Amino acid sequence: MTILTDLTQLKALYGKTGTASTAKEIEYIDDNYSKFIVSAPFVALATVGPEGIDCSPRGDNPGFVRIQDKRTLVMPDRRGNNRIDSLSNIIRDPRTSFMFMIPGSNTVLRVNGAAQISVDTELLASFTVEGALPRSAIVLSVERVYFQCARALMRSNFWNSDYHIDPLDLPTPGKILADISNGATGGKQYDDEWPERAKNTMW
Repeated sequence: MTILTDLTQLKALYGKTGTASTAKEIEYIDDNYSKFIVSAPFVALATVGPEGIDCSPRGDNPGFVRIQDKRTLVMPDRRGNNRIDSLSNIIRDPRTSFMFMIPGSNTVLRVNGAAQISVDTELLASFTVEGALPRSAIVLSVERVYFQCARALMRSNFWNSDYHIDPLDLPTPGKILADISNGATGGKQYDDEWPERAKNTMW
């Protein structure tokens, strides 16, 4: 296996960057990019910390990431598994990236910047859904904004229902837990109870 370890070799392999690849990058949220943010119900949240990198899925009603101003985004932290991997990273290293995805669109928007975690009561109250408040909010100071080449989603046929996989063909979370723990946790009961548990703890 041949491994590249030198930036000069890497740049020589890939050649010159196209004009559009750099022209699309700006340091603020303009009107075009804001339309993607307010339309997105899903964000991949990337952070980095002493233990390494982390990428976490975040989903909510479209526009759940709020545009506070052209250089600031706010994302509520909804209920989850309480691992707080992403939040722990942000506390120790503010470098953070939001990747916005919109069902049906092959254009992905990336926003990189420095994040902080806010527990401001008025801010959290403004994100109330069905009487439930997020326990915190991620405030991102925007440094770079750009759209991602659509080829990845096009190649994957991500939105094409003809290529969707039947979930029953995949291991369930209950089976994964049961196999890893030698039956100590998970199993069919976990899978059977999950839909109702998720419904009651969505927000």
